[in-house]
Amino acid sequence: MSDSTLSMNDARWDDPMLVSGDSRGYRGRPDWSDVVFFLVLCAGAAYALVFFNDSMDRYEKAILVGTVPSLSWLAWLWRPLRTLMITAGLSALFAIWLYSAGGGLGQGDITRAEDVFFLKYLLSSQSAILWMCALFVLATVAYWAGIFSPTAAWMGTGLTWAAVYAGTTGMLVRWREGHLLGPDIGHIPVSNLYEVFVLFALITALFYLYYERRYATRALGGFVLLVITSAVVFLLWYSFTREAFQIQPLVPALKSWWMKLHVPANFIGYGTFSLAAMVGFAYLVKEHGETRSWAKLTPLFLLGAVLCAEPMMFGSRELSPTWMLYFGIGAILVGTILAFRGPISRRLPSLEILDDIMYRAIAVGFAFFTVATILGALWAADAWGTYWQWDPKETWALIVWLNYAAWLHMRLMKGLRGTMAAYWALVGLLVTSFAFLGVNMFLSGLHSYGEL
Repeated sequence: MSDSTLSMNDARWDDPMLVSGDSRGYRGRPDWSDVVFFLVLCAGAAYALVFFNDSMDRYEKAILVGTVPSLSWLAWLWRPLRTLMITAGLSALFAIWLYSAGGGLGQGDITRAEDVFFLKYLLSSQSAILWMCALFVLATVAYWAGIFSPTAAWMGTGLTWAAVYAGTTGMLVRWREGHLLGPDIGHIPVSNLYEVFVLFALITALFYLYYERRYATRALGGFVLLVITSAVVFLLWYSFTREAFQIQPLVPALKSWWMKLHVPANFIGYGTFSLAAMVGFAYLVKEHGETRSWAKLTPLFLLGAVLCAEPMMFGSRELSPTWMLYFGIGAILVGTILAFRGPISRRLPSLEILDDIMYRAIAVGFAFFTVATILGALWAADAWGTYWQWDPKETWALIVWLNYAAWLHMRLMKGLRGTMAAYWALVGLLVTSFAFLGVNMFLSGLHSYGEL
């Protein structure tokens, strides 16, 4: 097959380095660059332990020390992650330096965000996260244009990486901004709906980019970026109608080192479950790519329409024009994808690959969601004296866990594959969305920290 044919198909990159995600084409032993990266992380951790020792308890210090080998291993496993960490870290340090007016990292004035050009328009947390939102939307458009133009698909990948870079930088800078507001205000930015929506978008995008490179296909980008763009729309609405972007002090129950472990693990689960659902949607589009019967597509269209309606239901207790418009556009997009299922299906990978990505995403998500649930129980015992209280959030977390446990059981024990697995993954997104948002909207309880 010629290089030009490979470029046009974009379904398989004939380069093992690209497929593996490693710059050498295989992992092998760590090289000098891995050692240097590890030493840089060690130096950063040592700096934090020396100069911010009084701000951390022994558990937080243990987490910091454990993060160094964990990030080093991840950066060796997937080299682009190292590039992201270096560039976002340097950008965040530059922003912190600007806040300090060139002084030490322990100094700073939060009001400089309105006066310094780079902070005001690029590197303050709010600016960087807004750039992330815009870039994710542009990436979604580019990926769908890539169905007909390979060049646009390449742009989709670049824009997605740019969005992840902007969002990661924004989250790191936001962490510092909280401490600049006051000694009792600063905290890791995973404590409210605004922050975890950003975290959800970043995690989902990173896992997609890994699978994109691992399976050498960009055709799934448009599908996965749809759910990320939905999160972005909700994030923007929530930010500007509730001023949720403002950094607030933590409520007492959240002032715990458990949060630094429980929340990220939880959202790795949410992100991979969402990714699996969109791959399941792509599977069904591929499967029905050549059918002319709309009757067979009716269940898929209805399920897609219900997913589009979820933010409308969770966004407000009353039907607002914003969410009615969102639902209408979403339903039109689902219908358009199904209408053009023929050319789209021809660009998608094989059904076997789609099924494998769906399985791997759910397996990874289930593992992390299990860990998050256990950590949540331990946190509850530490905060409230009991491991489980059948709080609405706990109950729905259990429902999500049981749903995917059943999915994996049916696959491993009964050979669940194909259409049923794909529909189940999509229904799982409905369940997960309600656990994530619906509980905050309709049910009150001990976990009502991010009310709408």
